[in-house]
Amino acid sequence: MSQADERTIDQLNEEADIAADYLEGLLDIADYEGDIEMGIRNNRPVVQIVADDDTDIKHLIGRNGEVVDALQQLTRLAVQQKTGERSHLIVDVGGFLKRKRQRLRNMALDAIDEVRETGEPVSLDPMNSFERKIVHDVVREEGLKSRSHGEEPHRYVTVYRKAKAVVDDADTASDAVEADDFDSDSSGDYSEE
Repeated sequence: MSQADERTIDQLNEEADIAADYLEGLLDIADYEGDIEMGIRNNRPVVQIVADDDTDIKHLIGRNGEVVDALQQLTRLAVQQKTGERSHLIVDVGGFLKRKRQRLRNMALDAIDEVRETGEPVSLDPMNSFERKIVHDVVREEGLKSRSHGEEPHRYVTVYRKAKAVVDDADTASDAVEADDFDSDSSGDYSEE
């Protein structure tokens, strides 16, 4: 988020309140049992639907998170309609995103291990920008480099060893993660906890 896009705590709380009201209305319409938890994480409003019996809310996750992604987009639109500002709100259902981040982290660590063992680059399956960002972050933390390739929706990440030779500015630029991998408007762009 740029300096101009920074929102105050009051604005973030207002976005979370609007989102919670919207999602409560959807739960009522669908006749699903669930509670709404709100918070702010990494300067972004977060709204989570939770339930003791997750039978109903599992349907709000969908296959590979498709439904929760759609809920997030709809909720962002509802917030924008009320505030007149584009929202970077995060919507989660039953901890789905936390589990997804952990699976992606494990996948990235497996690729890193393979690169370290073989010295050869490893390309992963296509992912959305949220997933690629998590992989890039893990790779960077582990001291390797990664790069996105391809066109949406077939864009994927390749993990490499860092070159041992002295690098010039052009080489350093090739280590940079693609700007679109940090697109805050992608359907699943969520910050690490």
